[in-house]
Amino acid sequence: MQLMYITSCYWLFHCVIMADNNTTAADGGSSSSLQQVNDRIIIVQVMNAIFIYIICLLIFTFFKKDTFLSNTRYIFFAHTLLADCLYLIMTNNLLLLTYFSVTMPAAVCVFFCVLLCELTFVTPLTLTAMSLERYVAICMPLRHGELSTVRRAIHCILLIHSISAIQPIIIVSIFFASVPLGFYTQYKLCSAEMFIAHKWQRHLRSVIGQLYFLVMSITIVFTYVRIFAVAKEASENKKSLSKCRKTVILHAIQLFLCLIQLWCPFIEAAILPINLKLYNNVRFFDYIVFILAPRCLCPLVYGLRDEKFFLAIKYYVFFGLNKNISPILVDNLITGHMKT
Repeated sequence: MQLMYITSCYWLFHCVIMADNNTTAADGGSSSSLQQVNDRIIIVQVMNAIFIYIICLLIFTFFKKDTFLSNTRYIFFAHTLLADCLYLIMTNNLLLLTYFSVTMPAAVCVFFCVLLCELTFVTPLTLTAMSLERYVAICMPLRHGELSTVRRAIHCILLIHSISAIQPIIIVSIFFASVPLGFYTQYKLCSAEMFIAHKWQRHLRSVIGQLYFLVMSITIVFTYVRIFAVAKEASENKKSLSKCRKTVILHAIQLFLCLIQLWCPFIEAAILPINLKLYNNVRFFDYIVFILAPRCLCPLVYGLRDEKFFLAIKYYVFFGLNKNISPILVDNLITGHMKT
């Protein structure tokens, strides 16, 4: 078995399933190996269900309050939620299709893989934009109102998707030029590896991925250092600065986890020749820690720890039945928080 240098995120866990199934067959149908695959499927389904529910609740809260719709930080936050929700749903569906060996036309698979490849980079790029927004708010407070507008936020989101689409456009363009038209009508198990027609494409994909890694890492380190320097020198509004520092740290942790997935294939390539079982376990670990966890950290920590969002969520979780939390009170408190 040959390991690709950089793989599509959802393919990490797909390979675990397929490899475990092959191992099961070679061992004469070992029940323990099959049970391990089933247990992993159940774990992923439970985690996805919980996180998708929380994300959907946060998205609903965002669109119900006009105050959030006019704030750049919350627009970026909602964009991350939407991208992560779509990503989790699509990867989970493709995971189940692979588990049950359901094939699809290659043309449909191309569409899904291109979209997933783009969504892979949308979250870390949006987190980078959110860190830059916090940098402007703290280090350039006089220009924050001018730079952080709804219009600029929308333009930034369009730019994020354009940058995220660079890699899939290059890979798919090469793929289109390499395969006959009849390929697109064939039914196949959907995976990103079908796009690799030449060996050098793997190296090209690796170079592009590492370039993303380098640029985003430099950006987050720059904002992190600058914000801490300003916070150290400031003598007023230390509570606000402390909160912004924690926000940037959170962005750094989440972005770090997102970017580590670009290095996972290199680690797995070193383990594969040594021990196949360890290789499968490492790939499952990588999927949980570096693919699912970063996309769940944002709604679980960043969204719920925000006073304004938590206040609104608290109202909707109880479906407005809590008499101590009226919609007018929620609106007034959120508006008051925004002004401060």
